[in-house]
Amino acid sequence: MKKERFNLIWQKYGTIGILILIILVLGILSPTYFFTPSNLTQIILQSSINILVGVGEFFPILIAGIDLSVGSIMALTGMITAKLLVAGVPIILAILLGGILTGALLGFINGFLVVKTNLHPFIITLGTLSIFRGLTLIISDARPVYGLPTEFTQGVAGWLWFVPIPVIIAFVLAGILMFITNKTKMGRNIYALGGNPQAAWFSGINIKLHTIVVFMISGICAGIAGVVLTARLGAAEPLAGTGFELFAIAAAIIGGTSFFGGKGKILGVVMGALIIGVINNGLNILNVSTYYQQIVMGSLIIGAVALDRLFGGKKA
Repeated sequence: MKKERFNLIWQKYGTIGILILIILVLGILSPTYFFTPSNLTQIILQSSINILVGVGEFFPILIAGIDLSVGSIMALTGMITAKLLVAGVPIILAILLGGILTGALLGFINGFLVVKTNLHPFIITLGTLSIFRGLTLIISDARPVYGLPTEFTQGVAGWLWFVPIPVIIAFVLAGILMFITNKTKMGRNIYALGGNPQAAWFSGINIKLHTIVVFMISGICAGIAGVVLTARLGAAEPLAGTGFELFAIAAAIIGGTSFFGGKGKILGVVMGALIIGVINNGLNILNVSTYYQQIVMGSLIIGAVALDRLFGGKKA
């Protein structure tokens, strides 16, 4: 009984507890700089892209899948958006076509291949990771694209009063996805699909359609992240987004999303992305090498999945 109660408390407050603990530890280790307003703002700003790509990755993991192609989707959508902008396409239209619609199309390809081949999403998205990166290198000739309009970089990566616009975009998108998962029939169907696919099928849920929709949501989020990253860099880099699949998966898993499907919250993913941002920021302040940061990230993923198995009672 005590263990069940502890499990319930851990699932509700474990992520926020870890975030607070890490903040306190880093605050003690760097008392003069860590809690300054400029540093706290920088943490949230640096976390915004992780939030964008993480809330998208949440959906494939929620159905016990995964999307390894999000980093390559970021690069391809950012490159197409930049090419359209340099060609003189209006900013809103370029973002819509190059970022959102291209992201949705790439996500649709992932979902379509998963339902048609019945292969695990790990295999499909591992393949498209390479395909999408190759397409980015081909259309860019492996060269960055410069000369983006100032209205684009300021409008997407600038500031609205004292709040960075990427932060606003990230939290608005997280709010929309939170509404979808909590208040819509589609959200409930996705949870049911992740919890027990066979029971979901017997309940009349269109498993193939919802699987494709899940990967389209992941693609759209990665597309938006690609546009924001391009605006922040002021150029489209063909190797942009490399390694972001790790941050996306880490944000979802650390945020309490079960790697075995059917359990997790968007708010938890946001917390997971903030934990990653706080850790990276703290290690930078403490002059810890980026090599060690990767070790920390990998350890956090293994630890989070181990805790999920321990408290969730599920087996791989």
